[in-house]
Amino acid sequence: MNFIKTPAYAAIAKDESLIPFIINRREPTEYEVLIDILYAGVCHSDIHASKNEWGNSIYPMVPGHEMTGKIAKLGSKVTKWKVGDRVGVGTFIDSCRTCEQCQNHNQQYCDNQITWTYNSYEKDCKTPTFGGYSTCITVDENYVFKIPEILPLDKAAPLFCAGITVYSPIMYYKIKAGDKVAVLGMGGLGHMAVKFLFAIGAEVTAIDILANRQEDAFKFGAEDFVLAKDLNKHNNKFDFVINLLSGNNHDYNKDMALLKTDGTMIMLGMPSNPGVLPCFSLLRKRRKIVGSIVGGIKETEQMLDFCAIHNILPEIEIIEMEQINEAYQRMLSGDVKYRFVIDIATFAKKS
Repeated sequence: MNFIKTPAYAAIAKDESLIPFIINRREPTEYEVLIDILYAGVCHSDIHASKNEWGNSIYPMVPGHEMTGKIAKLGSKVTKWKVGDRVGVGTFIDSCRTCEQCQNHNQQYCDNQITWTYNSYEKDCKTPTFGGYSTCITVDENYVFKIPEILPLDKAAPLFCAGITVYSPIMYYKIKAGDKVAVLGMGGLGHMAVKFLFAIGAEVTAIDILANRQEDAFKFGAEDFVLAKDLNKHNNKFDFVINLLSGNNHDYNKDMALLKTDGTMIMLGMPSNPGVLPCFSLLRKRRKIVGSIVGGIKETEQMLDFCAIHNILPEIEIIEMEQINEAYQRMLSGDVKYRFVIDIATFAKKS
């Protein structure tokens, strides 16, 4: 098997900055495509993983699971794609394909073995996966997404995590026009949730700790903006709360109190330390807590079409690859509106 020496940035250990690194990408096998990565979104989970905050990190690690680019090479039996196609890759690049979940287009919930785009192993259980902070990637043709021409490649990149992560539960739980929905945390995912909810006609309230996000919330379609310190003034108000908080030692009782009787809390944040289950808040109002993670292949395709139809795109700031460690620090301090996207094409030219 032939390999391509591929420039990347990698985390070598949990307490170290990301550094330039060379990885091996294989030439595409029969049903694979080689993609020249042009843009890569920076997800907060990249920070969690690179710093081993979830306790499962594999080093060296090349983060990145929001990427767009163009197909550079085809395997001999590829039928879905041609060289030059505009495509994206999301949070997973393979699954077992045979279990009930995979057969029902829920590959993200594969019962057997899902292959995450990075910090994971391929089906041989020994070959590590490396993500989008790199100049190219080799992926099975069935786990690649066509990007509608109307969507620019730089802004499309965050759709493959930030976009689909909020789109999937909105659609699965059938949030509809007129539903009162609170978006708790208006960051990279939260601002996309506001845009999707506005598009379907829900009554959206954005909640955040930063007052300077109020103007943006209204611009994105929110009907109201609430500072987190004033949560208790809005108790028993919402049909749904989309909870995007990932801080540790969070009091979920305060969040649950926002819900009406029979309301639903959709948990999307992933703190490194689990919170305490708010049993009294659940029992007193017959409330529900549910979870969700990204979306399957079919649903991701539907999300891309929805974005094209409704002109929904993330708000991004383009950075150079060499700025990634600074970007991580800015994300931790809330200094990003609303998603960093790495200019991989420029990085490739420099490498």
